Amino acid sequence: MEKIASFTIDHIKLQPGIYVSRKDHVGAEVITTFDLRMTSPNDEPVMNTAEMHTIEHLGATFLRNHKNFADKTVYFGPMGCRTGFYLLLAGDYDSRDIVPLVTEMYEFIRDFKDDVPGASAKDCGNYLDMNLGMANYLAERYLTRTLYGIDDAHLVYPE
Repeated sequence: MEKIASFTIDHIKLQPGIYVSRKDHVGAEVITTFDLRMTSPNDEPVMNTAEMHTIEHLGATFLRNHKNFADKTVYFGPMGCRTGFYLLLAGDYDSRDIVPLVTEMYEFIRDFKDDVPGASAKDCGNYLDMNLGMANYLAERYLTRTLYGIDDAHLVYPE
């Protein structure tokens, strides 16, 4: 069986950044999958599920309400390895195209202090597994160490 594309990336060299993971064609449409890598795989502790779950709720809410990307957002959710998130957008994009969007989303997450959208038994299957304080902290960490001043080395997968 062939390895899928994401298993061919050298995760030892991979650093936090915004990477195009793949581009799929669905009819005439292109769906671009982004790897929003927040931690260095196999080098740093992974994120806990509570803060990832909170980031997922806040990020999805932000994206699906965004004036320019609401209708282009296909999916935003966690990686199984807990080192980042996948963002799927309708359209043919490069990493540099979405740096402002991702920065704005993580600023929203960093600054969010209210009740987490969808964090109720009626709206979510695991609503108690949330940690807003850690989500705020991890968003700030991603912004300051990666997004503010992002360079080409953090926009293209390492060879």
